[in-house]
Amino acid sequence: MSRTALRICPLCEATCGLVLTVDDGTVTRARGDRDDVFSKGFVCPKGAAFPEVDSDPDRLRTPLVRVDGELREATWEEAFDAVAAGLRGVVERHGPHAVGVVLGNPNVHTMAGALYPPLLVGGLGTHSLFTASTVDQMPKHVSSGLLFGDANLIPVPDLDRTDHLLLIGANPLESNGSLCTAPDFPGRLKALRARGGTLTVVDPRRTRTARLADRHLAVRPGTDALLLAAIARTLLDEDLADLGDAAPHIEGVAELSDALAGFTPEAVADACDVDADVIRTLARDLAAAPTAAVYARIGSCTVPHGTLASWLVDVLNALTGNLDRPGGALFPQAATDKTPRPAGPGRGFALGRWHSRVSRHPEAKGELPLSALAEEIDTPTQEGAPVRALVAVAANPVLSAPDGDRLDKALASLDFMVSVDPYLNETSRHAHVVLPPPPPAQSPHHDFAFNTLAVRNQVRYTRPAVPLEPGRMAETEILARLVLAATGMHGADPSAVDDLVILRTLGKAVGEPHSPVHGRDPKELAALLTGDNGPERRLDMMLRLGPYGDGFGADPDGLTLEKLLAHPHGIDLGPLRPRLPQPLKTRSGKVELLPAPIAADLPRLRAALRERPAGLVLVGRRHLRSNNSWLHNVPALTGGSNRCTLHLHPDDAARLGVADGQPVRVKGAGGEVTVPAEVTDAVRRGVVSLPHGWGHDRPGTRTRHASVDPGVNVNQLLDGSLLDPLSGNAVLNGVPVEVSPERAEKPETLTVLT
Repeated sequence: MSRTALRICPLCEATCGLVLTVDDGTVTRARGDRDDVFSKGFVCPKGAAFPEVDSDPDRLRTPLVRVDGELREATWEEAFDAVAAGLRGVVERHGPHAVGVVLGNPNVHTMAGALYPPLLVGGLGTHSLFTASTVDQMPKHVSSGLLFGDANLIPVPDLDRTDHLLLIGANPLESNGSLCTAPDFPGRLKALRARGGTLTVVDPRRTRTARLADRHLAVRPGTDALLLAAIARTLLDEDLADLGDAAPHIEGVAELSDALAGFTPEAVADACDVDADVIRTLARDLAAAPTAAVYARIGSCTVPHGTLASWLVDVLNALTGNLDRPGGALFPQAATDKTPRPAGPGRGFALGRWHSRVSRHPEAKGELPLSALAEEIDTPTQEGAPVRALVAVAANPVLSAPDGDRLDKALASLDFMVSVDPYLNETSRHAHVVLPPPPPAQSPHHDFAFNTLAVRNQVRYTRPAVPLEPGRMAETEILARLVLAATGMHGADPSAVDDLVILRTLGKAVGEPHSPVHGRDPKELAALLTGDNGPERRLDMMLRLGPYGDGFGADPDGLTLEKLLAHPHGIDLGPLRPRLPQPLKTRSGKVELLPAPIAADLPRLRAALRERPAGLVLVGRRHLRSNNSWLHNVPALTGGSNRCTLHLHPDDAARLGVADGQPVRVKGAGGEVTVPAEVTDAVRRGVVSLPHGWGHDRPGTRTRHASVDPGVNVNQLLDGSLLDPLSGNAVLNGVPVEVSPERAEKPETLTVLT
């Protein structure tokens, strides 16, 4: 029997609506949902391959528990008994910080990953939290925290209304966008050009996005902050700065002018390899555009000055009057955001509330650098116990973190490890217990995180398209039981976790004067919640308390779960709107344009004016049909252009004696890999590029298709010592490497000042 079901795609940040064809309980086809209020029918190759992702035969179906050194199938009861004994034993012997938690990128693509990991970390009371954010986006969180007082308050470009988009270190035609949720990002960029707008791309590679642009600047890797500082300096020097309607809510312009002294176009031109006149023209074009937005992503984050570059992006949006302006960069408002509080001073944002045990890295946003995980496990110190147990939720840091070989050995030394993962991969193979979530078609979906980054306010929710198979456990229940097992409540009903959250949240809400439920009875409110289970009741509560909610009856036209379920294709909540000063949480209640930690880091950027690369430097790249290491086990998403090769410029290839397709050795501070060369002028001279997420050749994994063409782990070229000091983000781009033909007796030694 064939039927259709709706599902929001969980495979990238675009969050496109899908129509699934289900035959006898199996998803057999996926197409774009033309009635979806946000994606309007768009689908990329990943979404079209949803059936293959969902039915991958290598997905684990039952828990695994290590017995006598081997992972064996077990019951859910046996698995959670082992989890409770293993984690609580480490806490009792060594304290809570000896339990590390690693959260991978897929967590933000599931309801369970949004709702339960904060409870796990809080319940354990551990400071040993590591996530994919510190190999990706942490600089943007830190800069937003310092500027706006809230690390999750990130302005996004108003793609559908802007007249000029300056895009830095991003390739949304391949990635579908990041920290900017926009179904059909390629179509939106083409629409920008079609309406007479301008697209400028800054990237050392001539990506598909760069080929679409009006102007492409092939900047030297790692110099984005210098380029942005020079644009800001030009705006100030030429009296082009105009804060627009946001002016009453911004402070620090005069101090900013002094702080950026010396970053003139002439001063940065050689370091960036961009002509000073081009920089001036770019600044003038931004200022002259009716509306403009500056947007930067991973290429500008994973460099030595990632936080400064992220900060300068919003400095430029502010100086050109485009911060919090239609057509500029605005703050989305998700339906599950907290009840808007009155504008005014907040608690602000702090860095370094605690530090890592070995290298004393400061925390950022409650996290320690993922690059430090291996040393936190394998290095004894006099201060505190090493990490002796690890909870990994949808994380594969052996491939995603620098120096996977060291981390691989460190994981093998743990007293206990539990991994929540559908695969036995390079990381989960070390676990003592593996808890496999069901395929995505058997899970509900609401985008808690990505709706806070969406280019249009909207809300959508899809229930499971396929019933849970016998023997499977819902991912929400897995994580709820994990919370109970880790916090000494093993055996309690998992619904108790959701009930506790609901009562705590409502108890706080009724005490807030600005809340629509101020003064009411929390238990009475909890009884009004609808939904088939705890996660749905929590979603209903968040919708009712949110900015569009019914306030538990205060606004009959407001949002509830029942109303959302009555609109299966979603509810459009309108275009982004100016919101300042309400969302600001700085101590001043204003946008603080020059926070003290930023000012203290500017001398380091000033020193970079004298740095010049003396040889080859490495940058990463993304593939349209891939998402980190997730999808290499799906035949429909591998092959073709989705290959692990080293891109290098023809001039560099000729100098090194490298032919197209020839194996080459690439050596970095963390190790070396051998990979086929792909000679192409899509990279600038002096730059080589390897994709992220490959290296599926370790024994003990069960990803059969990925292991046929494993590729190499680009992060093995890094030793983890290079970090952006403000955010703890790993430096993955612009790092020095040596490249030589595989058979060369002596590799050419190339150095670079980083």
